Amino acid sequence: MKKILLSGLVTMLLGASLVADNVSSYEYASFKSVNDVKSALHDNGLKVIGEYDVMGDPSYHVIAYTCPTLTNDASKEDRAFAAVQKVLVNSSDNELVLTNPEYFLHAFMQDDFKEEHAKKVNAKLANAFGTLKGSQDGLDDDDIAGYHFMMGMPYYEDMIEVAKGDNLVQKLEKNAADNIAFKIQAGKATLYGIAMPTEKGEKYYVPEIKGQKHTAFLPYMVMIEGDEAKILHPKYYLAISYPNLSMGNFMSISGTPGDIEEYMAGLFK
Repeated sequence: MKKILLSGLVTMLLGASLVADNVSSYEYASFKSVNDVKSALHDNGLKVIGEYDVMGDPSYHVIAYTCPTLTNDASKEDRAFAAVQKVLVNSSDNELVLTNPEYFLHAFMQDDFKEEHAKKVNAKLANAFGTLKGSQDGLDDDDIAGYHFMMGMPYYEDMIEVAKGDNLVQKLEKNAADNIAFKIQAGKATLYGIAMPTEKGEKYYVPEIKGQKHTAFLPYMVMIEGDEAKILHPKYYLAISYPNLSMGNFMSISGTPGDIEEYMAGLFK
């Protein structure tokens, strides 16, 4: 009898581990124009804070938005990356591609993640854009916070310090100038979205991995908190943004993480 009970318990535990919910990294919605997207966000309590053309291509236009739910959660130390979500107006494929708050908030909030807050934002998106269809890209919900591409690769907390010292905001705003897609305050941190229109930037690495459809994760973000400027490690951020990325795809842009770090650090010189 004891063996039967033990066997039953093991089966239950294994079964529970096999039914973890898969969370899509992106959601698709019916196409709307840029102006209609901004109106729909505004009408549902979501504030547009910036926009830009990914790769300099107007066919892939990203609109960044926030709301008090996002900024309040992101006000904790090292959590400012969670203050913004994005919508890609993909006129090449006539669809909208949205970063899924349940996915990216879980990744960026880590142990501070509140599922009910993410669902609250997602409900606003569903009201704004109608039926949302999850992408095939995604991770099991219990794998998101501890995600890394493979052994030896960085986690969320392995951020890169690209600058340290005084006047970081002034230096970045002077040097990045028109390449600043958005700026937002979250607690004691200032978060920027920065376009990278260089030869080794978005227009190189996105097409190289055929990632145009899921460029809603861009622009790349820089967080200034205290006397430090940090970015998410590119080997983490690219991987979490493209969870179905193969090793071959990753190796085809092996120089990109260093290029991104160099570019962002150069904005503080």
